[in-house]
Amino acid sequence: MIYLDFAATTPICEEALNVYQKLSMDMYGNASSLHDAGGKAKHILEYCREKIANIIGGEASGIYFTSGGTESNFLAIQSLLNGLPKAKRHFITTAMEHQSIHSCAAFLEQHGFDVTIIEPDEYGLITEEILAAHIRPETGLVSIQHANSETGIIQPIQRLSSYLHNRGILLHSDAVQTFGKIPIDTEELGVDALSLSSHKVYGPKGVGAVYIRPNVPWKPVYPLITHEHGFRAGTVNVPGIGAFTAAAELIISEMEKQISRNEALRTYFLDQIRIRSLPVTLAADTSQAECLPHIIGCFFHSFEGQYVMLECNRSNICISTGSACSAGYHGPSATMKALRKTEQEALQFIRISFGRHTTAEQLDKLLHTFTALWEQKKGEFDIDRRIKAYGRQQA
Repeated sequence: MIYLDFAATTPICEEALNVYQKLSMDMYGNASSLHDAGGKAKHILEYCREKIANIIGGEASGIYFTSGGTESNFLAIQSLLNGLPKAKRHFITTAMEHQSIHSCAAFLEQHGFDVTIIEPDEYGLITEEILAAHIRPETGLVSIQHANSETGIIQPIQRLSSYLHNRGILLHSDAVQTFGKIPIDTEELGVDALSLSSHKVYGPKGVGAVYIRPNVPWKPVYPLITHEHGFRAGTVNVPGIGAFTAAAELIISEMEKQISRNEALRTYFLDQIRIRSLPVTLAADTSQAECLPHIIGCFFHSFEGQYVMLECNRSNICISTGSACSAGYHGPSATMKALRKTEQEALQFIRISFGRHTTAEQLDKLLHTFTALWEQKKGEFDIDRRIKAYGRQQA
């Protein structure tokens, strides 16, 4: 099998797996227990807190471990809003965020918060001008992803944080897609809070972290709990956290080399698309927006993205599509809508994402599959008919 969906998840690396096994067998005490077994587990936990903080240029006291990116987003946003004055109940986020952010926004609206969803410019970027049009005196928190998981577009977080801080507004950023892929320094970015996930960096699933700058006030979502300094309930997953830390240290040690590899693979793939005259175009305008090199979000024109994904799967190649499925019809993703793509373009979206061991030979096999599809044209269909059907269903 050729796996080209690393933006969705990654296999656990051997280093992380070894750490997980060893800690599970040798350091199985509850980190909150007062006996020696608990003390050893707590020592490992604090060691990991320090290591993750160092990786992102933060302070260990600001790291709180969670069950993954979704919980990190939920807890970070709600805890920060809970810590703000009652007059600051306006929350802003973007149309391109991960579904967990949108779910959190809906939850906040149900509990009396005022929520604004802002759209990017034509290049997929959030600018100071866009923020200015939506900020109010009661705005307390803004959440903007560091990079988009479908297109790879990187947001100008450093500029936006400076703009918001000058107006007394906090900034949270979902960095699940960028952690371990590009350098992250919380001081340089100027963020007040950051969400991370283990399984995107070859660590185990079910582990993540939130970083909140130590001088930023927050209040727990769950009252009267003691784990993770009150940030999250439940026995701390020390083996998972240890494995996450081992994976993070490994991927950070390889990051510079991996960025160069990804850039070379990206250039090779796009060059081959042109050489083969395949009707594939990028979803992001890379002349206007910086993108993560390991994510290629594109349109395979004349073919439904879901069909291309399934045909690749028949050839034992895993890619993904940005389309959301509803009752058998495929509607445009929120990101594609935010980028002002037509429904026809959105239905043709596919995503290819590279990992540590992706090779040009693997991309050749993907390109061969694309070429066979295009030459046979067996996947062509009346996209307008599908769009009309989808529209009737929504009505």
